[in-house]
Order: sequence, then structure tokens, then C-alpha cells
Amino acid sequence: MRATTPHSAAAARSGGPGPGRGWPGYPTIWRWHFYAGLFCLPFVLWLSVTGSIYLFRPQIEALIDRPYTHLPLDGARASAARQAEAAVRAVPGSVLHRYQLPERPDEAVQVIVGAGTTETRVYVHPHTLAILHTVDEDSRLMRIIFRLHGELLIGTPGSYLVELAASWAIVMILSGLVLWWPRGSGLAGVVYPRLRAGGRRFWRDLHGVTGLWVSVFALALLISGLPWAASWGSYLKAIRTVAEGRVVRQDWSAGQAAELRARGAADAGTRAMVGAHAEHGGMTMAHPAVSDVPLDRLIATLRPLALAPPVLIAPPTGMGQPWTAKSDAANRPLRTDLTLDGATGAILTRKDFAQRRLIDRIVGYGVAAHEGQLFGWANQLLGLLTAIGLALVSVSSVVLWWRRRPADTLGAPPARPRPRVAAGFVVLLILLGLALPLFGVSMLLVLVVERLVLRDWTAARRWLGLR
Repeated sequence: MRATTPHSAAAARSGGPGPGRGWPGYPTIWRWHFYAGLFCLPFVLWLSVTGSIYLFRPQIEALIDRPYTHLPLDGARASAARQAEAAVRAVPGSVLHRYQLPERPDEAVQVIVGAGTTETRVYVHPHTLAILHTVDEDSRLMRIIFRLHGELLIGTPGSYLVELAASWAIVMILSGLVLWWPRGSGLAGVVYPRLRAGGRRFWRDLHGVTGLWVSVFALALLISGLPWAASWGSYLKAIRTVAEGRVVRQDWSAGQAAELRARGAADAGTRAMVGAHAEHGGMTMAHPAVSDVPLDRLIATLRPLALAPPVLIAPPTGMGQPWTAKSDAANRPLRTDLTLDGATGAILTRKDFAQRRLIDRIVGYGVAAHEGQLFGWANQLLGLLTAIGLALVSVSSVVLWWRRRPADTLGAPPARPRPRVAAGFVVLLILLGLALPLFGVSMLLVLVVERLVLRDWTAARRWLGLR
């Protein structure tokens, strides 16, 4: 949020009081807000753009798949087993991973096959079994946008970097709210901008007022995205494993590495269908072949359930294991997981969203809202407006900084002597560091670098605005 308020200049000069005795004063909060913003803003702009695109994933994917809908049909429809076999033949060396239940009779059947950690989506004509299109799952447009958004397209290192930026963005927003807190009367420049003011006041109001209105939604987006991050997601899983006393299976992957491990495990199981050999703990075990014939009887069972699309059917992952089916709806509260008997088509188990653990439901609601799918187009619009607001806050802050920045320094708010810090503030920082581990580690690193590395580096300290 903004670096100044209607009374910020006076407060900065006077070293005005903080929220309480022994707590950081206004200048100190302003400095941390400034440095957090300096690091976060490029990432905030990047996440706003890529996130805005991903909000409309259903519409974009429907547009991409339009050539494979409303197909000309002639003759009898091929069985699902033959459709799956045609898809596997189209990608040499592959096995069936998932069969996506078609929503319309005249659309191509989408079958995901894989070899190792590489998955390919195959579009099969439902009658002629002609292969209409194949695409690597990781090369699909929205998959690329997803990885650009969460990993900068560089895998786990990118996920750590995005999580670090998100953690500091949370601090930036919270400190911005403290800076914004009204110290005078009147609503102008507080809840609505003075658009006719011109100059610095216009940009200051645009920054602070926009930051106020988007702060709650921005915090919700940042926090709901953390479970996907490589560090925070693994951190959450480790805490749950200790608390629950068992290995936890989460309905989301924490970074690309976790997803690739999951794919490899799935491939080890699906190779059982073709009698391949999968390695387990250093020894090679043979698995019996599994026929695709059960697909048709399973579809007959699933159709009347009217599960939220897309519905994915997966073969057994080993000898004696059941078939599985799941609603993979973007609106996660609509999801359902089932296991089925391939021989009879009977449902063995069913687990709806409401039956999941509380933490899984909380994360599920958060992710659905984060992706703009929880309550339809209104969710998409709210997400888009929040992203636009964050972009405005970022651009206006750069304008404010650039206009007041001296030519020979970074332009950070001037440092003040550090008073004795209250125990309550130390406790708050510790709790924040535990909740956001990358923030805690990086904050300690910044303090160490300032105290030790920059202590005698006069030119650097002057340029950075340190005492």
C-alpha cells in the first residue's frame, strides 16, 4: 500500500508514536513497507497478470477445444475400451492414466496417457477412433500459465521465489494498513481518492485508497495460494503428518517436484495394465495385465450420478486394486472421489467434499476462490478487480517513489534510532515467522546482512538510507 498518508510527512519528521509504547514508530514501519514493496512489486505485477488470465481457464480451454466439439458423427459409437486403446496406440510406449468422461456425445473423447513422468492428452473421435489431436499435458496453454503464475516456469526454485514474494507482500499489505490508518478527519484521501487534486496527492490517494479496498481480497488471494507453494505446502503437510500421526494425502501438489513424483507413482501402477515391470524398493516386481473392458460398465455406473465435470476414470494402480473415478471440478467443493469394482461396475467407496477433514475443506474453498471458480462469474470478476487494484497500487507506488527519490540514493525513508522493542512486538514477529517460514528466514538474513556485512560499508549504507 502507499508509502505516505495525509499526515505521513509530519509523522516521519517527528518520529511519531507507533501503535503502542515500545512498538516500532511510523518511520520504521514506513521503511519496512518501502523495502518490502521494492522487492515484491515486480512479482505482484507478474502474479496479477498471469492470475487474471488463469481466472478464465474454463472459457479459454473451451475456446481451445472448440475444433473437437460438434463433430460429424456416422455409424455406431466405439466402446470406451476401444477409445482408450486407440489413444494408447497413438503414443508409443504409453499406458492409460485417465479417461475423461465426455460431456456431449458429439465431442472428442479426451484420454490422458503417460510414460514415466510425461503425460499426453489424446483427442479421439468417438465413432471412427481417428486421432484428432495430441498435446503434452505440460504444453497446454493454461498449464503453462499455471506454472508461470506459481513457479515462473522454472520449477521448484521459482515456487520458492514466488512464496517468498507472497510472504513479504502480506507484510507489505499489513504495514500499509497501519500507514493508512486515518490520523485526521474527513473521508477524502482515506476511503475515496481526490482525483482532481493532481500531482503527488493524486498518486498518493490512488495508491492508499486502492490499497485499502483491495487489501482484504489481496490477503485472501495470497494466503489461499500458499498451500500450492513448494515450501509452505510441504511445511503444512509435515505439521499435519505429525499432528495426525500418519502420512497425509493432500488434494493438491506443493510445487512441480511433488507433482512429478505423483505422476511417477501413478505410472508405476498403470504399467501393471500391460504386464510391465515396475521397481519397488530396489526389486523388480511383475504385475498382471489389466483389461480396459471395465471402462464401459464403469461409465454406465457413473453417468446417472451426474458428477461435476470433468470426471476422470483411472485404472488400478496394482494387483488387487480397484478402479478409481473422481470429479475434478474446478469448484472443489463439488468434487467427489470413488472406487469401483471393475468386474461388476459397483461402487465400493464414495467420498464427497463434505467428508474430508476440516483443513482440506478450508484449503479447498480457498483454492476454488483463488482460481475464480467458487461462485461463478462473480468470483472471476472479483478476482479480476483485485488483480487490477494490485496493479494500480504497484504502479502508483513506483511513481511516488520515483518522484521523491534523490538522484544519489535509493530514496528509502530515513532511518531513525531504534528504541527498545516491546516484547509483544517480538512475539508478533516470531508468530509471523512461524506462519510464513520464508519470511522469517529472510527477515533474519536481512538483519544479519545489515548488522554485519553493511556495518562498515559507508557508501552502501548511505545509498540504502541506513544510519
